[in-house]
Amino acid sequence: MDRFSLFRNSFFIFFLCSSFFSFLVDKNLSLKIEEKKPTLLNDAPILIATGNQVYCPGSQLNIVTNMSITDPDDTGIDAIYIQISSGYVNGQDVLTLTGTHPAIVFSWDALTGKLTLTGSAGQPTYTDLIAAIEDVVYSNSSPNPTGVRTFSITVGQANYLPSNGHYYEFVPSIGITWNNARTAAANRTYYGLQGYLATITAADEAQLSGEQSAGAGWIGGSDEANEGVWRWMSGPENGTVFWNGGINGSTPSYANWNNGEPNNIGDEDYAHITAPGVGILGSWNDLSNTGEASGDYQPKGYIVEYGGMPGDPVLQISTSTSITIPNITSTTSQSLCGEGSVTLTANASAGTIKWYATPTGGTPLATGNSFTTPNLTETTTYYVDAFEIGCTTGTRTAITATVNQIPTITIVEPNPVCGENSTVLTASTTAGTINWYADAIGGTSLGAGTSFTTPILSEDTTFYAEAINNGCSSGNRIPINVLVYDLPEVEDETVTLCEGTNITLDAGVSNATYLWSTGESSQTIQVNNNANYSVVVTSLEAGNCSKTKNFTIVQYDIPVIETIVVKDNSVEIITSGNGEYEYSIDGFTYQDSNLFTVGEGGLYTAYVREKINNCGYSDEENFVVLLVPPFFTPNSDGQNDVFYLKGMEFYLNSSLSIFNRYGKLIKQIGPSNPFWDGTFEGENLPADDYWYVLKIDNATPERKGHFSLKR
Repeated sequence: MDRFSLFRNSFFIFFLCSSFFSFLVDKNLSLKIEEKKPTLLNDAPILIATGNQVYCPGSQLNIVTNMSITDPDDTGIDAIYIQISSGYVNGQDVLTLTGTHPAIVFSWDALTGKLTLTGSAGQPTYTDLIAAIEDVVYSNSSPNPTGVRTFSITVGQANYLPSNGHYYEFVPSIGITWNNARTAAANRTYYGLQGYLATITAADEAQLSGEQSAGAGWIGGSDEANEGVWRWMSGPENGTVFWNGGINGSTPSYANWNNGEPNNIGDEDYAHITAPGVGILGSWNDLSNTGEASGDYQPKGYIVEYGGMPGDPVLQISTSTSITIPNITSTTSQSLCGEGSVTLTANASAGTIKWYATPTGGTPLATGNSFTTPNLTETTTYYVDAFEIGCTTGTRTAITATVNQIPTITIVEPNPVCGENSTVLTASTTAGTINWYADAIGGTSLGAGTSFTTPILSEDTTFYAEAINNGCSSGNRIPINVLVYDLPEVEDETVTLCEGTNITLDAGVSNATYLWSTGESSQTIQVNNNANYSVVVTSLEAGNCSKTKNFTIVQYDIPVIETIVVKDNSVEIITSGNGEYEYSIDGFTYQDSNLFTVGEGGLYTAYVREKINNCGYSDEENFVVLLVPPFFTPNSDGQNDVFYLKGMEFYLNSSLSIFNRYGKLIKQIGPSNPFWDGTFEGENLPADDYWYVLKIDNATPERKGHFSLKR
């Protein structure tokens, strides 16, 4: 500090003490002391820079064209800070002091994008600083840089953002809580500006206070009051919602959360700029009030923002300039159908747009934001760059005028529809896609592609086809008429066939052609088995529609008697075949049941016939019932005078032995003489019950029983 400044500051302190003493005397003793107080100036400097310019890639450019610093009470200051405050690309953008400035030294901080000018020996004068600022140049190492760079020039170390006129300062404080950081930020001032925990509402603000900040720390956001509703809790934006929800939430304005944040792990209610190396540089994460005890999630300090508070002074301690790198910011291609001319447009960040036919070299076809092509018959690519005197964008940007072929449709004539049915319409196009419609004009597309399956049709119907190739139509829609014809009137039949007979199958329609499943082509055929048959009937009328008639043959077999089962007086006739049969044992009376009960023994004949379709009779088959009579009366009255075992004569190996109640054999009869007259050794036996043993043959079990002799 120079001697004048030391004297001035000492005198100012003396002045304050004297004034305070006079105030006490006047207040406490009611003394009215008239005193002329000296006036000392301590005004902040006023910085003004000019020089918004266009930057040519590969060159160096002074950041200002003119610089002035006005300070009524000082001739110099400790340092000037020049920062690329928006658009900064670390690793490409550089600020450098050129020329000869023996009183000035500079340092470049690539992390923050800040160049610091200080004195080489003591405090530099404003004159030396102005000369140095005017010799600071910007350069970019990329062959094709883009965008706008804003340079802030200020007298303090806080980062200045020209877009909102605010200042940002990272204050280191390991382990500080969010609540304490908010209080500490509110207690700080910067050239009379009130501090507060930073509220970040735009991308350039996030870059300057996050990516280009000296460290990670607290900012003024919290959802402590209402989980998932994040508000700014400090500064002019106090109470403003900037995020709703968790990881997949949304912002009504601006937010810069890191990937997977805010995740509210461990009741994390406070916003914090993420540590470098953890996800997106300069982005945010949520932490608890204390954060972690160490590591990436330990608070390292806090970000203070200055500016925008009620009562803040109007300062001019900072100024700014900007450069614009000429580049094409947008292009609008155009397309046309067939041939013709189109107007292409382009916009540039700076300079004049020039149009070329080649990606390099050549003479410009036109200049300006638009270019009307000549008549084009094929797709053509043009190229644009932004030209500033002595400066172009370098690589040209391609912009295409697309000539789309007008498609032509070729329709495949559809087959007629027979009966209620659908059909497939087919077409081809020279380009684009075919759309199918039910209307000649308007309506919704029914389908797209080279084929279209109609709905079920019952009457003649017209469909329409149109091809579209990148917005180019084939013209009026082409009609496709689908004709619907009646099918031959045939119905499937079920036919009865008796075994061993022939039957005639009739297609049932005349004036048609026929193709039977047997290969025959007549209207009728003769068949004699129960196979299934079909015939395709094709009408000779328009459409030649065909329909298949199916015949189901139900064959009824002639009954065959397999066996006759006789048990005492019960008879069962067992047959083979699939018919519906009826049965008889006298040839006159028939019944549905095949079971009979006979009253007496003797020779019988079994009969079976197919009862519904008259498909014939079985061969007659005789059977014998051996039925021992329950009694006989040998009294010469002509009725039941002898014991007679009817049918015994048909069993040549049979025998019947008769015993009295004492087991004495009385009589044995056989097939040649199946009678007994009730005598024994010429004497009439008394009326009584007699017992018998009937043996029919060696394969049949003996039958035993008794009968009565009555006199």
